[in-house]
Amino acid sequence: MSTSDDDGEIGLGGSDLFKEPDDFYEPEKQPTFASHRLARGDELTLRLVGHNPLWGHHLWNAGRTLATYLEDNAATLVHGKCMLELGAGAGLPSIVCAMLGAKQVIVTDYPDADLIENLQYNIDHCSQLPQPRNITANGFLWGADTMPLIARLPDSIESFDLLILADLLFNHSEHAKLLATVQKTLGKKTGAQALVFFTPYRPWLLQKDLAFFDLARNGGLEVQKIFEHVMDKVMFEEDPGDELLRRTVFGYRLTWPKS
Repeated sequence: MSTSDDDGEIGLGGSDLFKEPDDFYEPEKQPTFASHRLARGDELTLRLVGHNPLWGHHLWNAGRTLATYLEDNAATLVHGKCMLELGAGAGLPSIVCAMLGAKQVIVTDYPDADLIENLQYNIDHCSQLPQPRNITANGFLWGADTMPLIARLPDSIESFDLLILADLLFNHSEHAKLLATVQKTLGKKTGAQALVFFTPYRPWLLQKDLAFFDLARNGGLEVQKIFEHVMDKVMFEEDPGDELLRRTVFGYRLTWPKS
């Protein structure tokens, strides 16, 4: 800082007055990498953004578990299907589906440059994906116009066979927008479904997480619980709340009623 004036106050003329200390800003966190092994043996390495307020710097338990669920049920859920993932983070379930024979995969997250660039990085650096690529990364804001996403589908297809929502329900204020996107994009043909997998990382707010399904029912969708799996350990050791719930991944299926 500048030197003091005669009366003891800090002088305003010093050139260092507005210079921050060297350690004032935390250094930018660098990207990290996480791995996932498929049941068939493939090892995937995904890059995670260094830090993001939208939590894209974690590979979440629901994403891992849903990727395995899709692999186990690829014959009915993945092969030849058009798929959309919302709030994808590193994009693990989408990349697995693209590897396992999906017709077209649109993987999306909030239109933040770092998030979308990172998704594209993981696509570009996955040698197990087919050529030509059957997966594209897009920024998308829940509740926005879905036509730009549908326009990326082949053969004049106008809806998706499968929607992927992994660990998104903690964002309670966005439930209505999330549901609106599901309603606009989920196909009404037999077999079309949205898979919603999540862990209640804040167990005391579980009912607020589950309120999404009440909203879905009120919006005309059928809701079915299809899956429950307890992980070996919690993601965040120091977090409060029921440990068993914080280790559990729940899975639900949303479908349109049969006509």
